[in-house]
Amino acid sequence: MHPLATKKSENGVLTSNKRNGYFSKTLKSQYGEFQINVPRDREGEFEPKLIPKYQRDISGIEEKVISLYARGMSTRDIHDQIQELYGMELSAEMVSKITDRILPETKEWQSHPLNAVYPFVFMDCIHYKVREDGRILSRAAYMVLGIIADGCKDICSITVGANETGKFWLGMLNDLKNRGVEDVLFFCVDGLAGFKEAIGAVYPQAQIQRCVTI
Repeated sequence: MHPLATKKSENGVLTSNKRNGYFSKTLKSQYGEFQINVPRDREGEFEPKLIPKYQRDISGIEEKVISLYARGMSTRDIHDQIQELYGMELSAEMVSKITDRILPETKEWQSHPLNAVYPFVFMDCIHYKVREDGRILSRAAYMVLGIIADGCKDICSITVGANETGKFWLGMLNDLKNRGVEDVLFFCVDGLAGFKEAIGAVYPQAQIQRCVTI
C-alpha cells in the first residue's frame, strides 16, 4: 500500500487525508542536478524519510543505492524498493547512473598487481542466470583464489563469461601471468576438459590437484 493511501491518527482512527499527486524537487549530487517526483498529501503531513523535505544534497543516498546493488538487486528492483519503502520516485536511469560509479573501481581491481608466487591457487566457476534484453541467459563467473605464503587468501580475479571453457581459462591464466604471477606450486581445479592443458601451457612446472566434492 502506498504510504499516502491512508493515514491513521494516534488512536488508530482513519483520517480524511489522502494522496494528492506529486511535486518536482531539484536535487544535487556528485553527478550534477536532477529532478525527482515526491508524493504529497492533501493536508501536507507526509514526511519523506529517505530525502527530507528541505534536503537538497543526496550524496548519502548514492551509497545506499550502491549497497543494494552490491547485494545483487537490479536497477529496476532498487527503483521499486525505494519507491515502496520511502514513497519517492527515483528513476531506473538515475539508479543506473549511480551504480555505474563503481565500474572504474571494478576495472582497476581486475587489473591490480598480484604476488609473484602462490603456493596454492584454486580455480572454479559459479554458474547463474541473468535477465538480458528480456531473456534469461546462463553466465559463468570465473573465480581465481590464491593462498599466499602466510596462509592468507587473496581473491586474484573474478571475470564473467558466457560459459565455462578451457579456452577461457587459458586467457585467465595468461592474465595472471601478465599481472605478475611468476610461479604457482599447486593448482586445485575440477575435471573440465582442457583445464590441464591450459595450465601446462602457462605454468608448466605447476602441480595439478583434482578437486573432489564429497
